[in-house]
Amino acid sequence: MPEYLEVALRSIFILLSLFAITKLLGKKQLSKLSFFEYITGITVGSIAGTLSMDLGLPLSEGLMSIFLWFSFPLIFSFLSLKSVRFRRFAEGKPTVFIKDGNIDEKALKKEKYSVDELLEQLRKKDVFRAADVEFASLDTNGDLSVLLKREKRPLVREDVYKISQKSTPPQAVISDGEIDEAALQEVGFPLPWLQKELAKRQLQVESIFLAQLDREGNLTFDLYNWTNTQ
Repeated sequence: MPEYLEVALRSIFILLSLFAITKLLGKKQLSKLSFFEYITGITVGSIAGTLSMDLGLPLSEGLMSIFLWFSFPLIFSFLSLKSVRFRRFAEGKPTVFIKDGNIDEKALKKEKYSVDELLEQLRKKDVFRAADVEFASLDTNGDLSVLLKREKRPLVREDVYKISQKSTPPQAVISDGEIDEAALQEVGFPLPWLQKELAKRQLQVESIFLAQLDREGNLTFDLYNWTNTQ
């Protein structure tokens, strides 16, 4: 078989294999890459390119290497779904950059963020003054989430009927059937209050996939088995 034809066939076969593996990983891996997934993608691309052009390399061994590299993100994703602690260990937690209009310099330094980079990210959110921000955090996927102070947000129907008051973003007080007491403290509610609210609704912590709570006491639930209630 001519070499150019063999290269073409190997390339097509490798491309189809990569397509199948990418479909197996799911859409989440395509949206935002973690550091580990970024390194994996570069390595797999390098292996695939070398395997396509170097006819001296056995195709079976090269594909085995690609599958092994791709297996790690799959294992990490599976363990992250099963364990909240492992997910926080592997993916980390959001880092608060701004709270009540005040920038946390230590948090910026920890994440290797300069003030200019923070201001640039705020401008992308149409925010030009840090003092206008009630809360801003760097999420685990690298995005900056921003909540403006109430008086700086566009007027909505609720503002007409409610007295203006300070607000904070809702906290995930229950995640994967586990209570996050730190999140409860963040919004200013004790654990007995949450337990009482669950008893009112005849809910068990283990049956709740996600529960969010804000400082106003608005508590929302998302239950397992696709059942929602409030």
